[in-house]
Amino acid sequence: MSKAVVFFADGTEECEALLVVDLLRRAKVEVIVASAMGRRELVSSHKIHLTADALAEEVDYSDVDMVVLPGGIPGTPNLAANKTVTETCAAFARAGRKVAAICAAPSILASLGLLEGRNATAHAGFQDQLAGAVVHDEEVVVDGNITTSYGLGGAIPFALELVRQLAGQAEAERIRNAIAYRH
Repeated sequence: MSKAVVFFADGTEECEALLVVDLLRRAKVEVIVASAMGRRELVSSHKIHLTADALAEEVDYSDVDMVVLPGGIPGTPNLAANKTVTETCAAFARAGRKVAAICAAPSILASLGLLEGRNATAHAGFQDQLAGAVVHDEEVVVDGNITTSYGLGGAIPFALELVRQLAGQAEAERIRNAIAYRH
């Protein structure tokens, strides 16, 4: 079974984060919701109270297949301020392990130098912060081990792509049909 960590922070865009968690869990991927705030209780960008499974600092990343950064403001800067989050993303990317980010969060990857010369996307308001990347205005962009998406409007295709990467094309199609996603 594959394993993913989805980082949450105060101000995380809840739909981007929870869609990824939901669809990965439907695919039987083990998902850990990891808080970047030093506490498990969080408040999303639209004031929804959420509880993480663990603190980012408590997670054993040795058997994790993918880490995911949802967007949102101030969620993205809150994720970027957590050393465990940024060091884990950098270590995964440099080791060829899977890293995914949506909306504003690809800007974190760019700030770490991880998008240099790579194809990527982000929310239109953050595309200018993808320093070194070849920016595409598409729902989902995959470049090797890094997957990015432009925002909430691309959250379902983004999550389905992550399912495809971790559980296979057939499972991604099964879930797409189960949730009646017809695009």
